[in-house]
Amino acid sequence: MIRFECDYTTGAHPKILEALVNSNLEACPGYGVDGHCEQARMMLRELCQSPEAGVHFLVGGTQANTTVIAAALRPHQGVLCAGTGHINVHESGAIESTGHKVLSLPSENGKITAGQIDAYCQAHYDDVAWEHMVQPGMVYLSLPTELGTVYTLAELEEISRTARRWKLPLFVDGARLACALAASDITLPDLARLCDMFYLGGTKAGLLFGEAVVITNPALNRDFRYLIKQRGGMLAKGRLLGVQFEAFLTDHLFLEIGKKEVAQAMRLREAFLAQGFNLFVDSATNQQFPILTNGDVSVLKSKYSFEIWGKVDQAHTAVRFCTSWSTTDEDIDALIADIQRL
Repeated sequence: MIRFECDYTTGAHPKILEALVNSNLEACPGYGVDGHCEQARMMLRELCQSPEAGVHFLVGGTQANTTVIAAALRPHQGVLCAGTGHINVHESGAIESTGHKVLSLPSENGKITAGQIDAYCQAHYDDVAWEHMVQPGMVYLSLPTELGTVYTLAELEEISRTARRWKLPLFVDGARLACALAASDITLPDLARLCDMFYLGGTKAGLLFGEAVVITNPALNRDFRYLIKQRGGMLAKGRLLGVQFEAFLTDHLFLEIGKKEVAQAMRLREAFLAQGFNLFVDSATNQQFPILTNGDVSVLKSKYSFEIWGKVDQAHTAVRFCTSWSTTDEDIDALIADIQRL
């Protein structure tokens, strides 16, 4: 079985694993206060051109999302999010378990607009019952979105301006940020400049586990480590996160991985289009969503694992193929050959 259902089916990129092996016998302080974590923090601050930013390493994306959102919101507030956003549909109510409501907005191809945020906030405060309602307290974006689409720099700048006008912290979920950086005109310094918080995801980009949260708003960085511990995101052997991110950031390995994932996905995209298949969404990243006949799904399922996204009609199904750092040319060649036989 050749696996395309997600981008974390395999272990670690060889450079990540090598760094872990080489540091294995080092004795370090725990909980992320070791030299490797500090070096990785310095490297990420430099890449973001944000020397005062708080940088925190958490074990996974759900822990990063719940901890950041809990840090940003007061008890009566909720988080604005695309209806397709990860925190709204794929985290088992993790945000709601912190006592905060996800305030979902209709999205087009996974993206929300500054106009929607502005309209929601205006409608909230225009309502005579505003104090009886959950107050919009922050904005959450995924980059890329759950549908593999990316915001442009112009869109992100407009959303940032709107969020700041309403005094809403802007948080970007970067679980697949390496791919977004490879497929968009947004850079790490742009994110540091426009967002209050974002994270560079490692789990879905060649690390065994780990996400690096960057906080550029000093008020939100205060006491953040207490919340990491409280929300279950603090690793006792924290140096394992620092070691991995040192290697991930060295010589821009994260960008190299993102570019490879996107390049392999583009090969699949072109193969599906050349064979006459339509796409459920126009994704520029490592997630591709062809629409197949039900019969074609059955044929490919005999050899490949991929995700069923949803029925388009009685005869057609949208599916997701996801490439990763470990997707080989041979895997892509085999799948393209089978696509051409459909």
